[in-house]
Amino acid sequence: MKVYKKAIENLLAKDRIGRCDFHSHSFLSDGVLLPIEQLRRAFVKGHEGYAITDHVSASNLDIIPKLDRDCKLATKHWGFLALHGVELTHVPVGAIEEITEQAVEMGALVIVIHGETISEPVEPGTNLIASKCKLVDILAHPGLVTKEVAENCKKNDVFLEITSNKAHSITNGHVVDVGRKAKANFIQNTDTHRPSDMLNYDEGKRILLGSGLTIKEAEEVFQKNTRDFLTKIYSKI
Repeated sequence: MKVYKKAIENLLAKDRIGRCDFHSHSFLSDGVLLPIEQLRRAFVKGHEGYAITDHVSASNLDIIPKLDRDCKLATKHWGFLALHGVELTHVPVGAIEEITEQAVEMGALVIVIHGETISEPVEPGTNLIASKCKLVDILAHPGLVTKEVAENCKKNDVFLEITSNKAHSITNGHVVDVGRKAKANFIQNTDTHRPSDMLNYDEGKRILLGSGLTIKEAEEVFQKNTRDFLTKIYSKI
């Protein structure tokens, strides 16, 4: 874990942090690339921090140590932060906390919960339980997020995702409106499944602006919120 701590320390020491993305998928779930190739492409694209968070439930938590091995290689040899994590996806609401705990015990550094996007039949209540769980780092594409969920996210240090995924981004404006009122912390991710999904800093910023954030708020997401997120991950290691 020392290699990850050092990489986070290096990022936090920078006056300005470049492009980071903490939600993506390799072919260990439904992405198209080997984890190390995905990390290489992210590095060449200009990312300074990147996480592979493959889809998991009880059936495939064993991919966590596999992701860890490639993330360590990338972090050690290419000089950028590559984190291994999971996205709990369509897990029954009553099992989310249990599976989250198991993922953490197996070493996952980033815990993403597949939120109640309006484009998939996610079980109602997923957003709520995720927002209450302090082990969760990101509530991804939460769809028609409620005031209660946004307030819980603020209270429990769960980041609300503003996504560039075409199927899930339809409700970004709603997420910003509700999340802003609750003073929740936003994070901008791509939910990358293929190289063409990756965005650079300016492209990600346009997603934030198009979702209703001001230029000042967008910069805060990419600078302050990214630092807060990295600090949270650092505290786990």
